[in-house]
Amino acid sequence: MKHSKKYREFRAKVDREKRYPVSEAVKLLKENSYVKFDESVELAIRLGVNPKHADQMVRGTVSLPNGTGKSVRVAVFAAGDKAEEARNAGADFVGAEDLAEKVKGGWTDFEVAVATPDMMRVLGPLGKILGPRGLMPNPKTGTVTMDIERTVSELKAGRIEFRVDKLANVAASIGKLSFEEDKLVENIRAFVDAVIRAKPAASKGAYLLGAALCSSMSPGVKLDHSELAASVKK
Repeated sequence: MKHSKKYREFRAKVDREKRYPVSEAVKLLKENSYVKFDESVELAIRLGVNPKHADQMVRGTVSLPNGTGKSVRVAVFAAGDKAEEARNAGADFVGAEDLAEKVKGGWTDFEVAVATPDMMRVLGPLGKILGPRGLMPNPKTGTVTMDIERTVSELKAGRIEFRVDKLANVAASIGKLSFEEDKLVENIRAFVDAVIRAKPAASKGAYLLGAALCSSMSPGVKLDHSELAASVKK
């Protein structure tokens, strides 16, 4: 893959053998951005788990203290008072059977779906559409709930889901490069803390094996994951 001259210049400034303190890594990304748009900042963490075993799956949610900087479209499957609650909380799409029929026709123009428990009978047949896209509401991630107002409000404010992939990595967008340094650091620490808290009981030995930070157009910057883990435990 060919990279631009500015990308190569940026990469030359990154010591590939060094594991950077998180604040230093954030500063490096901000000072060397070379594009005109507001880049997203991505964090990836390598975990010492075996995702092939169900008891070593890592998943959860975290409300980033400073949001993600992105506008999240939330669809809520609910009826009656709960539907009205969803609208008042700022949900982008609200409905019951009518919304399910729309999805059945191929519409999935939203990032997160939330449902009340009684709506799961309606959503069940849509598993083949929503499941592969990661849009199926799930009690484990708090998207099947009766507390619609709080859930929608948190999602719109920056609550994100995370899940370990087949290679034992967890990744997420944790803000925009235009955020102040301390706000990005705060978001990063909140995410790492949530991942640590989600450690499965069956996981033995070292849990956080590595971490890297990058922006949309930057090379990856390795983080001192030991320092980061220690800081969020305080």
